[in-house]
Amino acid sequence: MIKYIAYCRKSTDEKDKQVLSIEAQIAELKEFAKRENLTVSEFITEAKTAKVPGRKQFELILKKIEKGEANGILSWHPDRLARNSIDGGKIIYLLDTSKLLDLKFPSFWFESTPQGKFMLSIAFGQSKYYVDNLSENVKRGNRQKLRNGVWPSKAPYGYLNNPKTRGIDIDEEKSKVVRKAFQLFAEGGKSFVEISHFLHKFGIKKLDGKPVKVDQVKNMLINKFYLGIMNYAGEYYQGSHKTFISKKLFDEVQKQIEKIERPRNKGHDFAFSGLATCGECGAAITAETHTKFYPKTRGEVEYIYYRCTKKLKPCNQKYINEPTLEEQLRQTIYDCGLHEEWEAYFEKWITEAEERDKQESEIENHKLNSQIQETKVKLNRLLDDYLDQVIEPEIYKQKKNEMFDEKLKLEEKKLQIEKNGTVWLEPMREFINCALQAQKTAREKNNCHDISIMAKKVGSNYSLFNRRLSADLNFPFAALASGGGDASAAPNDFAISQMVPREGIEPSRGYPHRFLRPKRLPIPPSRP
Repeated sequence: MIKYIAYCRKSTDEKDKQVLSIEAQIAELKEFAKRENLTVSEFITEAKTAKVPGRKQFELILKKIEKGEANGILSWHPDRLARNSIDGGKIIYLLDTSKLLDLKFPSFWFESTPQGKFMLSIAFGQSKYYVDNLSENVKRGNRQKLRNGVWPSKAPYGYLNNPKTRGIDIDEEKSKVVRKAFQLFAEGGKSFVEISHFLHKFGIKKLDGKPVKVDQVKNMLINKFYLGIMNYAGEYYQGSHKTFISKKLFDEVQKQIEKIERPRNKGHDFAFSGLATCGECGAAITAETHTKFYPKTRGEVEYIYYRCTKKLKPCNQKYINEPTLEEQLRQTIYDCGLHEEWEAYFEKWITEAEERDKQESEIENHKLNSQIQETKVKLNRLLDDYLDQVIEPEIYKQKKNEMFDEKLKLEEKKLQIEKNGTVWLEPMREFINCALQAQKTAREKNNCHDISIMAKKVGSNYSLFNRRLSADLNFPFAALASGGGDASAAPNDFAISQMVPREGIEPSRGYPHRFLRPKRLPIPPSRP
């Protein structure tokens, strides 16, 4: 008795294509097996192209046949089994060695005879010809699309494929995220990893929901598609799509990439070079290496020192070794950082503040609308009195100008509230994220370059005097550093009461939220 394995395959593993293909094949094969009284041991399915060898489930079937667990294959059509010469040859070889006794297809006749094998070979050859011909047709269509200035593949980040026009359109939301990513990288101090996290935060991610890889970020930043130039298979084409990245911004990004990847002429890459100046003479602080030989223990050891160049005037400052400088920088960054457990408290506070600002803006806008309407009514009354000759022309002009100026001020105030209602919240969020990252950076080991980047974010004007590092901490990191350790330590009841405001209660110290949140200007009272 012949024991069959039913094999069902669809050409792609994409969920939105051929959704019912395998289900339809299974249903047809079950009806065919029942009608022909075939014994089917199992159904094996696979969602992968047969254009090239390497299908795991198909290889599993061949192994089972070689072991004698089955001696027949049931499938919808020969093209489900093979569309390449290697897999087709394996099937025919198993027939030649009698390990495979029969093949059954509802849509194709086959007998294990020389003529049957010949017809099967022709069917496999036709399947391969179909794939090869389809590939050539696709390539020809792609070349024509490129001549027309249309990108023939998946749209880059910030664009989307239009199924109706078969063209590329700008994604209104994600294009803003991509443009902001270009701007952040052009400003300097941002790594590919940080840009990847920024993109992930605002919805640009891989299919599995994880951040895009570093090489994908780099490819995005160097892709001339954003300038209207398409690079396909190493050849450039002029695109017809709209762009949202300026040539100036793109060139600035390329300069930053060149800085990151520029090979060092010298053998050393000093992490803190160019960060500080001399506190005595104002000259630059340079770095140099010294080698010391320990014959009995460590052998040749290299040390890095930082010192004043002394190019401006005579200077008495001495050198400082890199570990000491690194320790001071780490402490500076640590003092400007937020403990990771503060994130939940500040996120809750920002969310609540955003809602309160929205409500306050609505209330203030309502008051302003009332005052503007009241001013309009007064202007109409004033005009009526003037037309009725109740008031003199000079008085009318004076009062009208006063009321008109008042109306303009109210409308200007309304626009200001609508424009700047919650404008302080985004810088606040960026500051919180940077402060959280600062403490993580300060705690990690062997990350001198990350320490240098973070140091430039939290402070400026670093100087060395008597081997002590000082800096002008950027606002509002200075507020965190002056908090006596409240921010860098885990939250407790006292610290929470000092740093995170509660409804109706203001903190006693000048912490960052008080610096960042703008005071609302009072609404001018309407004239009687």
